[in-house]
Amino acid sequence: MTRHAEPPASRTINERLSAVRGEQAGLRRVAFLIGQLELGGAEKQLSLLARELRLRSIEVHVLLLSKGGPHEQTLREAGIGVHHLGFGRKPSGLPALRRNLVAFARLVVLLRGLRLDVLHAFLYESYMIGAVAARLARVPIVVAGRRGLRNRPDRPGWGSTLERAVNRVTDHVIANAAAVAEDARTVEHLPAHKLSVIYNGLPETAFDPAEPENIDTPLPVILCVANLLKIKGHRFLIDAAATLARQGNPCTIILVGDGPEYAPLQTQATTLGLDVRFLGSRTDTAGLLARADIVVLPSLSEGLSNAVMEAMAAGRPTIATSVGGTPELLEDRGLLVPPADPAALAEAITHLLTHPQHATTLATAARAWARKNLDATAMTIQHINLYHQLLETRCVE
Repeated sequence: MTRHAEPPASRTINERLSAVRGEQAGLRRVAFLIGQLELGGAEKQLSLLARELRLRSIEVHVLLLSKGGPHEQTLREAGIGVHHLGFGRKPSGLPALRRNLVAFARLVVLLRGLRLDVLHAFLYESYMIGAVAARLARVPIVVAGRRGLRNRPDRPGWGSTLERAVNRVTDHVIANAAAVAEDARTVEHLPAHKLSVIYNGLPETAFDPAEPENIDTPLPVILCVANLLKIKGHRFLIDAAATLARQGNPCTIILVGDGPEYAPLQTQATTLGLDVRFLGSRTDTAGLLARADIVVLPSLSEGLSNAVMEAMAAGRPTIATSVGGTPELLEDRGLLVPPADPAALAEAITHLLTHPQHATTLATAARAWARKNLDATAMTIQHINLYHQLLETRCVE
């Protein structure tokens, strides 16, 4: 059975930290491997976990396949080593192959020099590269992360064969939701004993009250925080907004994020005559959350959404599509709708706007659940305990 450690919510932070001191014996150095440090959910969680480990006197390094990003300076200020490896983003041709071979050799040498206890690779390209490099460098424990649904049972045979080979040399896989773990078992045929579920975490600041940001509109404000990608389903939110406008319930839609769908979405909103505001990438969303009447995430696929978690912590009524780990977050604490269904989304928005007491009840329950189950300290302890158990097992072997 997949391991799913429950957060020790009943224990004080001091008690938890005392427990950690006993558990981390033998755990000295951990490195995280990821492609880059842009404003994505995985990058945010990596940064949070790395800083939490560093606070517990564990030496932490972050290894970047291709480039840095907004989280890099925060990590360096926390005393965490950040290393650029120089892999190409979209390699093609002989020069790119040479560059990536040099970068791979650089990775192996770096792993040997760091004398790690654990290498934790966060996303697909990272663990496909990192597991092999770690074994060549004789890193004792290799952990891979699964942070979204693969849903690709029809992938090419060579790809599945390669992934199974990498999984065999990986000691353990951490999924950030039960749905993600089930997907890994189904699609990748990972054995249950190599899988654990550890939910994403939220820093205490996510629960702090914030001053609502000034948004000049007399209409209800619907907020969506997500990179502008097709998989995030923004077009269905805009279609839902058009339905609401036709029904005499216009809203102001605030989209926070950037990406290749910006132009198509802007054209769609203009054509429909809607008040849709594109704010670009933002790290300071607390004021927007405080101002929003409803938070919506219309994704077609998700792992465990940071945007939904942050809306829950802020105590905002939330509507999201019933995909991936989202039902684990919002079951009985928000409204779930089918993906790619603007009519259902419009109906859910209308319900919360016309039933404010129900909206408040859901938001209050969501905030309480998030505080109990999405605590950054609990998430960190679960990682430390797992790393420690894996190291103990390796020593016994």
